Order: sequence, then C-alpha cells, then structure tokens
Amino acid sequence: MSEIKAKPLNELLSKSMVDIYVGLDNTHWILHEKLLCHHSAFFRKIFYDSSRSESSSKSFGLPDEEDASFRAFVGWLYSSSLPVPRQEADLGVLFDLYLMGEKWHIEELVREVLRVVREWYKYSDSYPGLRRVQYIYANTEEGSPMRGMLVHSVARLLVLKDGIPQHWDKALRKNGQLAVDIIKAIQDWRLEEENVPDAREEPSDEEKEHEKDEGYVSKEEPEIKEEKNEEEGAKFTNGLMKELPNGLSNGVNGVHH
Repeated sequence: MSEIKAKPLNELLSKSMVDIYVGLDNTHWILHEKLLCHHSAFFRKIFYDSSRSESSSKSFGLPDEEDASFRAFVGWLYSSSLPVPRQEADLGVLFDLYLMGEKWHIEELVREVLRVVREWYKYSDSYPGLRRVQYIYANTEEGSPMRGMLVHSVARLLVLKDGIPQHWDKALRKNGQLAVDIIKAIQDWRLEEENVPDAREEPSDEEKEHEKDEGYVSKEEPEIKEEKNEEEGAKFTNGLMKELPNGLSNGVNGVHH
C-alpha cells in the first residue's frame, strides 16, 4: 500500500456523497465521497472509473461488516481517532478495524490500530489469547503486520512460561502453520549462541536433578537391573548343575579334580 499524502479535513468534505449499506440489516450510512476515497484505494475503485475522477456509482453494500465496527471506522474517518481499549473485550472492535484497513487498503488505519493494540498488550502486561490469534489468522494473509505482532508475542509467552497451556498445545497440534510461524519468530530474535542451551553437551548437575525430579531418570533403576541380572544368572547356574553328571558339577564352579 502506497502512502497517501495527508490533506486537511475541510478539503475532503465535498458536496458529493455516497451511500454505504452495512450488515445484514443494511444499516444506511451517508459519507463524503472524497474523504472516503482519499483514504481507501478499495473505495476509489468502487466509486471512480479509471479514466475520470467523477463518481460512477453512488452506493455500495458491505453485508459482512458489523455495525459497531463500521461505526468505529466512520469515527476514525472523520476524526482520525480510535476507540481506547479499557479491557481485553474492547480489542474486538480494533481487530475488526484492522481487518477493514487491510481489505480496503488504508495504510494509516492499519498502522494506527497496530500501534494501539501493541500498546495495550504492553501496558496491561498481557499476551494475545488464542481466540484473537485464530481470528487474525483466519482473516489475514502471510506477511500481515498484525499477524506478525501476535505470533511474536505468543512465541515470547511460550518461551518464558513453564510448560505449554493445554489450549495452546491443542491448537499448535492442529495448526501446523501457526507452529511454524512461532519457530520462525524465535529465529528472528537472532539469539547469541551462548544463550541457547545445547542438548548435545553433558547436562549439568542441576539439569540432572531436574530430570530426576521430573521422573525422566531413576536413581534405583541401575541397581534394580543389576540385582535382576545376578538373580537370573544364579538360576541359570543352579539349573545347569542339576543337568550335569556328578563328576562334572565341580568344574562348573571353577574347580575340577
């Protein structure tokens, strides 16, 4: 998406208006054509011919959009401001606004929503939930800035957290692309070699103790195995001596007269 040169609002409030019908109920919005088309290459194609700047159509339907999200879009269109999230539930409208920005080729909206969402997660000291990540994955393509931000955040969460939450474990097993993207995100960190554990090296005493605590290694296992081998060997020797003639039995014990 190419950068659009900013213009003051008063220059974009033309007399020409367009009718936008939103959602299944066809909620009717009347918007300034020049303002809408200035920000969006998508709507420029809808309302203008390639050969002239005059409007070739005055109405357009958006049946797949939600009223609340489009209302927030209109607010941004006329004021350049976004709704401020107070809680996680408020991010839903922002994610919808972001998707509008990508679909309608509005670079400024994409950039601004991404900034607000990133700041919310940062200052709330939280990470994207699985539902949010799945929603963005289902509605964006590879290379989407929002997708990249979310997957890098989740990668950090999983690296720092003890174990993988069950719902994330299940999701990663089903969505191979998400799992691959998380690995790529970790690779993008370009970690110093000395900061990455090397499983090829002999584990430290602390790591060995951790393995024992986790049940991977048992202290008693070698002793039990050795006692079992001695017991089986004694049974074999006793059985063999019973089979031998009396004159040869002493030879089995290592003494032969």
